[in-house]
Amino acid sequence: MNDGMSSIKDILSPFTAWKNLFKEPVTIKDPLRERPGAPRYRGFHKNDVNACIGCGTCESICENEAIDMVPVEGFNPKDGDSGLRPSIDYGRCCWCALCVDVCTTGSLTLSNEYTWVDTDSDNFRFIPGIDRKSWENNEPGWKKPGNGYELYDLERVKMEHLGPEQRDESFIEIIQGFSKEQAEKEADRCVECGICTATCPAHMGIPEYIKAIRNNDLEEGLRILYETNPLPEICGRICTHKCESVCSLNHRGEPISIRWLKRYIADQNPAEKYKEILETDTVNKNGKKVAIIGSGPSGLSAAYYLSKMGYEVEIFEKLPQAGGMMRFGIPEYRLPYDQLDKDINYILSLGVKIHYNITVGKDITLDKMGKEFDAVFAGTGLHLGRSTRVEGADHPHVYQAIELLRKITLEEEIHVAEKIVVIGGGNVAMDITRSLARLQKQKYGKVQVIATSLEVEEQMPADREEVVEAREEGATIFPGWAPQRIEIRDGKITGLHVVQCLSLFDAEGKFNPQCNLDNARFFEGDMVVESIGQGMDLSYISEDIKEDLEMGPRGRIKVNDYFQTSVPWLFMGGDTIQGPDVIHGIANGHKAALGIDKYLFGDKN
Repeated sequence: MNDGMSSIKDILSPFTAWKNLFKEPVTIKDPLRERPGAPRYRGFHKNDVNACIGCGTCESICENEAIDMVPVEGFNPKDGDSGLRPSIDYGRCCWCALCVDVCTTGSLTLSNEYTWVDTDSDNFRFIPGIDRKSWENNEPGWKKPGNGYELYDLERVKMEHLGPEQRDESFIEIIQGFSKEQAEKEADRCVECGICTATCPAHMGIPEYIKAIRNNDLEEGLRILYETNPLPEICGRICTHKCESVCSLNHRGEPISIRWLKRYIADQNPAEKYKEILETDTVNKNGKKVAIIGSGPSGLSAAYYLSKMGYEVEIFEKLPQAGGMMRFGIPEYRLPYDQLDKDINYILSLGVKIHYNITVGKDITLDKMGKEFDAVFAGTGLHLGRSTRVEGADHPHVYQAIELLRKITLEEEIHVAEKIVVIGGGNVAMDITRSLARLQKQKYGKVQVIATSLEVEEQMPADREEVVEAREEGATIFPGWAPQRIEIRDGKITGLHVVQCLSLFDAEGKFNPQCNLDNARFFEGDMVVESIGQGMDLSYISEDIKEDLEMGPRGRIKVNDYFQTSVPWLFMGGDTIQGPDVIHGIANGHKAALGIDKYLFGDKN
C-alpha cells in the first residue's frame, strides 16, 4: 500500500462531485410510473438457461438460502449439466449479487428491474429464464464484471514436468507432481459444484477429497479416495479424467487438475500407514470364496472390496506380474512400476492371493473354478492386437503395439529398426511411438519414427498432451492418412503407402472411411507397428458355458447392473464389458463386488 498516494486520493475524492455541477439535470416526467433503476442496479434475476449447467455454486454461496436448484422439464441430466436450474425466493434474497459473481458460466445476471406488484406471494419465487418475466430482455443490470474480477483463479497451477531433453532416452516418470503449496493453491480453485462426481464412472467424492487438501487432512483425503477407488496412485497418473472435461471452471477458464490432486493425496500418504488410516487391520471372514480372472483394474478393484467384506479372494493371472493393461500396456514414463505396486501391494496385504502364470482354460478350467468357488469375476483386458490387413501386413517385421509394449515391460528384447512407421492415433499408438522413440535414441542416437492415423489431428482419440509430447521427443505425426499397402522389396519392408482420408463415418454414423486416392504419400520405414485397437480373448470360456451366456450388442456378453452374466455364479467387467479405460474397470469391479455379495447373501449385508 502506498500511503502517500492514498492520502492524495482521500483529499481529492470529495471534489470529484464537482464534475456533475454542469450536467443536465434528470427530470422524470411521470415519477409514479417511470422509475427506472440505475444501469447497474441489482434487480430481479435473469438466467441464460442454455448456458447454465446447473452447477449450484449460486445456491452454495447464498447465505440467505434464497436459491434452490430444482429440476426443469426439458433439461435432463447429462455429462457436464446436472439438469437443475436455480429457483429464487425473493422473500429471502438480499440482492447482494454474490450468486452472479460466483456463477461459473456467467449465465446468471441481475436486471435493473426492482418494481414488482403482485397479490400472490407465491409468485415471488420463480425460476429465471424458465418462468418468463417482463425484464427478460432488459439489458442494464448487474453482470459479473470483467477485467480479472473473479472469486477464483481461472488458470491452473502449473505442473512441473521433465523437458524433452531430460526424458527422450529413458523411461523415468515425466510428471513431477504437486508440492504442498501447489496442491493447496490448485484445490482453492474448486467451487465444490460436484458436476465432476456425476461424470466420474466411479462417482468419486471429488469435491470432498479436494476439500481435504485445503484442510491439510490428507488421511481423510485417502479415506475418501478408497471409498470408491482402490487404485489412487494409478488413477492419479493415467486416469482419462472425464471429470476434468466437465469441470464447471472449464467454461470460462482451465478445469481443476483433479487427477494431479488425487495423485498428491496418494503420494503423501506412506504405504505402511494405509491399514491404520483405512482401518483394515482386521477383517472378519464370512466363509465364502471368490475367484477372479485377471489382475487388471477391474479384477483388483473387485478383490479389494470383496476382501474388505470378508471374502477369501484368489486372483488367477496369466502373466508373471499383476496389473494387467496398466502394467503391460502403459509405459513406465507415465506410470512408474513402484507406484503401481504401492496400490497392488496394499490390496495383497488384505489377504488377497494371486496365482501367477496361470492361464484359465488351459491350466484350470472356468467350469472347475465355478465349482470350487462361490462366485467368479472375470476382468480380462483387451490383450489382442488388431491388424489393418493391408497388403504386406503379414511380414515378420510388422508388429502389434500391444505385443511390443508387453515385451518392453517384461524387459524382453524387441526388434527396433532405424526407421519405423506406427499406424494409429490413440493413446496406445502414442505409447508405442514414444517408447520406440526412446529405444531408437538409445540404439541409434536419433529418432526416426512416424505415426500416422486415419483421423485428422483434431479428431485423434489420443490425449492432446500425448501427441504434443511425442513430437517433443522427436516423433513425426502425420494425421489424416489411410494405410493402403506396405512396400516390401527383396523381403525387406521399405515403407507404408497411404492416401488422404477424407472422412471416417457415413451419413448413418457407421465407420466407413472415404479416401482421396489421388492424394497419396509414402512413409519410409524398415518396420511397421499397427495400433488400431485391441480385441478380447474369451477362449477361456468353454463352449457349454458360452451356450448359457446371453450376448448383448456388438458381440459383448450381456450383464446386469451388478455385472452378473446369465450364468449366475459368473460376473464379468472391465474392458471386455465396458471401457476401455482404467476408471471404468475400477467402477465395474466395485459394482461387481457388491453384486457378488448380494448374490451370495441377498440384501442382508
